Amino acid sequence: MVLHFANTCKVYVLDYAENLAIFLPFNFSASESMKALLTVFLGTLFLFTGCIQHIAVTTVGSIVDDGFDALTEEQDLEFAAQALPSNLKLLEVMAKNEPENEKLLRLLAEGYNSYALGFVEDTHPERAKIFYQRATDYAMRLVRQDAKLAKAFDGTVDDLKAELAERGKDDVPGVFWAAFGMGSYLNLSLSSPDAIAMLPKAEAMMKFVAAVDSPFYYGGADMFLGTLYGSRAKLLGGDSVLSRQHFQRALRINGGKFLMTQVYFAQSYATQTLNETLFDELLNTVDQASIDIFPKFRLGNAIAKKKARLLRAKKEDLF
Repeated sequence: MVLHFANTCKVYVLDYAENLAIFLPFNFSASESMKALLTVFLGTLFLFTGCIQHIAVTTVGSIVDDGFDALTEEQDLEFAAQALPSNLKLLEVMAKNEPENEKLLRLLAEGYNSYALGFVEDTHPERAKIFYQRATDYAMRLVRQDAKLAKAFDGTVDDLKAELAERGKDDVPGVFWAAFGMGSYLNLSLSSPDAIAMLPKAEAMMKFVAAVDSPFYYGGADMFLGTLYGSRAKLLGGDSVLSRQHFQRALRINGGKFLMTQVYFAQSYATQTLNETLFDELLNTVDQASIDIFPKFRLGNAIAKKKARLLRAKKEDLF
């Protein structure tokens, strides 16, 4: 693929040079001809450099994409915590050269959300907020590539709902990771009116994902909505029935192999309803599950096991 693209660049550059040379007047002096040819050379060099740069970004972007897949299979949390930041900075460097590259923006949104969730928020919530905001910004850059969707997001919640009703699966990645970042930032900023004001839009965006592509990220939208409705009292918009339904749907989608589902089920619904038996059952399931229950997501499940231990340690304060 890269060789084909390089050949395409070469043909384009040569065509550019030949076409300019054709229009050189026959009565040009030697010095004038030299200047013209120099101009042609510099122009072709500029074009070829741009082609090489695009090849490099495309090739390395694919390698990093594969690298992220390999990283999610890692079970050593310390190793992953050290590896992920350097991968993210490499992606940011490439995104500087191609700021509208959809793959790079998606990987950055997913990567920063995952890094904040797995390695930062439990010990340094203020730092986690920075990374969640960064993830949201990258995801919104992806969303805002569509002018209509950008306009709807800047409007009212009803404007956003109306526009999302016309959308399909192609819009899911950007919408999901933007809402995930917004919701996670809000969870760490409950005293911020500005953050709370974004909740209705985040909810609308996740409802869209759940309706259009519920299997996306292993039932992630249902897990988000289950947590949203299960972590608040009824007077504040909570709904224990809806929460349980969303968690059960997420478990059906991922077959119970995406262990973060059980962790958030216990943390939100079981805690809010004071269901201590369910709380223990869910965390026991996470503790007893093999790290290889879902080989392509060992890292996420290793993080889930860590969060389950932290949550269990708080049990006396929760019940």
